[in-house]
Amino acid sequence: MEVEPTYDPGPSTLSGGGRLSSLPQIDESHCEDLDMKAKDRLVRLLDQLESHVERLRKDACHLEEEKDTLLSTLDTLRNSDLLQDLTENEQDDIQRYADRISTRCQTVVVSVTTNRDVNQEEALFQVNHLIDTLIVSLRIDPSGTKARCLAFMNACSEHIVEGVTDKNFETALLGCTVDDQKRIKKRLQGLLSYMDKLNLM
Repeated sequence: MEVEPTYDPGPSTLSGGGRLSSLPQIDESHCEDLDMKAKDRLVRLLDQLESHVERLRKDACHLEEEKDTLLSTLDTLRNSDLLQDLTENEQDDIQRYADRISTRCQTVVVSVTTNRDVNQEEALFQVNHLIDTLIVSLRIDPSGTKARCLAFMNACSEHIVEGVTDKNFETALLGCTVDDQKRIKKRLQGLLSYMDKLNLM
């Protein structure tokens, strides 16, 4: 008895460069497992299924992160200084275009549930709120916003990248689940990358 893939979708477009998991199929036609006890055969089958589930969760997390990055970039563009160089009509055109892309992106629903207790939910809310304030403040104070983003990033890293560590952010971050901490770090990395492209000092 084995779990065999029923199809190979080929390389995915995930930013991580991974491959989408193949769908498992129970196949009892193989004879090499016939001498194993029934429980051992079932445990082996469940082990294989578990590995497929973990790959599925990993692929879904990549898609979820990619969607979040796209939406964050759109929010940042809406608050970009570049808009100030446009006429009012041109600004309206750009905003409508960004809204259309955002609406289209929102039609993609990817959900990977992370089990959290009440305290972890509150900690995640605080962290997301702090990161959202970065996006809003980017146009008003780009240099200060990048410095604050670096301070948030330092809270996610074992070694300080540059500047100081934001202790309030670090406290909230430590209250989050390990999975949430990884996603938060990747979100900050994406935001810093975008700021670097804008040549922010």
